[in-house]
Amino acid sequence: MQVIVLGGGVIGLTSAWYLAQAGHEVTVIERQLSSGEETSFANAGQISYGYSSPWAAPGIPTKALKWLIQKHAPLKIKPGMSPALYLWASKMLANCNQASYQINKSRMLRVANYSRDCLIELRQSHAIDYEGRQQGTLQVFRSHAQIDAVAKDIKLLQESGTRYQKLDVQACIEAEPALAQVKEKLVGGLRLPDDETGDCYLFCQQLVALAKQAGVSFKFGVEISGLNRTDGKISSVSTSIGELKADAYVVALGSYSAALLAPLGLSAPVYPVKGYSLTLPITDEALAPVSTVMDETYKVAITRFKQRIRVAGTAELSGYNLDLSDQRKATIAMVVNDLFPGGGDIDKAEFWTGLRPMTPDGTPIIGKTPITNLFTNTGHGTLGWTMACGSGKLLADQVSGIAPDIDPQGLDIFRYS
Repeated sequence: MQVIVLGGGVIGLTSAWYLAQAGHEVTVIERQLSSGEETSFANAGQISYGYSSPWAAPGIPTKALKWLIQKHAPLKIKPGMSPALYLWASKMLANCNQASYQINKSRMLRVANYSRDCLIELRQSHAIDYEGRQQGTLQVFRSHAQIDAVAKDIKLLQESGTRYQKLDVQACIEAEPALAQVKEKLVGGLRLPDDETGDCYLFCQQLVALAKQAGVSFKFGVEISGLNRTDGKISSVSTSIGELKADAYVVALGSYSAALLAPLGLSAPVYPVKGYSLTLPITDEALAPVSTVMDETYKVAITRFKQRIRVAGTAELSGYNLDLSDQRKATIAMVVNDLFPGGGDIDKAEFWTGLRPMTPDGTPIIGKTPITNLFTNTGHGTLGWTMACGSGKLLADQVSGIAPDIDPQGLDIFRYS
C-alpha cells in the first residue's frame, strides 16, 4: 500500500520507518530541508518513560495563578489570548481532577513503556548513534511538599510496571555526584532507572539514513496546503509541487496538525506550547550531570550529552510565536547554574525555542479517524521523542489493519467526539 506521511519530525519519521518495516511504500513530505529541524531539533534530550505525566493535574489551576507573578515560573501566558487558546485551556482545566489525571497518565505510560521496548529493539538491531545514554532520570525535590505530592504518581508507576527508586539526598548524590556541591538545596528525589537520554536531532538524521535504505522516499522543502476528500476518503494532498496521491495518509505535523484537519470537520485539540532550551559545552565533567536531572520546582530538565549539556524547560502559551525571550533564557540558565555550577560554559550556550504540540489531556492522538484512509500521529507535547518509536509502531499496525501490541483504546481522535 502507498502511504504518505505528512511531517518529518521525529514522530513522522518513526511513523514512516515502521510503515516501511510493515511492507508499505512510504513517502514523507516535510517543509524543512531535512528531518528534525523544528520541535525535534533541540528538545530536552530526555527519553523519559517514567516521567510521562499530563500537565492537567489536580492543583495545577492554583499553581498557575501563583506562577503568573513568579519571576522564574514554569508557565507563562502572554496577553491577547486567542479563542483557540481559551477553548484549549478550558478543556485542560476540565482534566485537572484526580480521576482524569489517573486515566490520562495511565494512557501515556502505556504508550511510553511500549516505546521503550521499541527503541531498545531498534537500537539493538541497527547501528544508530545519537549520543544515547541509558542511565535514568533523577527528579529532584527542593521541598517536602513535593515528596508528598509524588506519592500518587508512584502508585500509577507501580500499576504500569515502571521501575522507580525513592532517594534521600545522599542517594541523589550517588546517582549524580555533582549535586554534592548543592546538597543543602535538596530534600530528596525520585529516580527512574529505565529512562534514557540523547540528541533527538542526531537520532532523526540517523533514522533518515536507515529509512532511505528501507525504501522510504523523502520530499524535503515541500509545503503542504490541504487534504482533499472525494467520496468520503482522502483522494490527495495539495502541496507546493502539486497534488500527491496515496492509499493512506498520516498527519504528523505536530502543532500544525489541527489546522490541516479542521477543514475536514475533524477537531484535534492540539495547541502549540512554546518551550526553550540552552545547549552549552561542558567545562568540567566532574561538575556536570551524568544523565538527566529534572528540577521539579522549575520544571527544567538538565541533560548530559557527550561534551554538551542541554537545559530545557518553561511553557509559554503565546500561539505560534517563535521569538526568543531573554526572560525565559534567564530562567533556564539560572537552574543549570543553581544545580550544576561550573559544569558548563553558559557564555557559549546556544539558545533555541520550539513549539510542543500539546493536547488538553496530555495524551497523544494516534490512530484512526472518521475518514477511513486518514490517520493521525500527533499531540505528544513534551514527550515526542519519548513516545516516538512506540507511537510509530502502533500507527503502522493500525494502518496495516493488524492487531497492535498494546491496547489503542482512548488514544485516537474519537475520544474528543
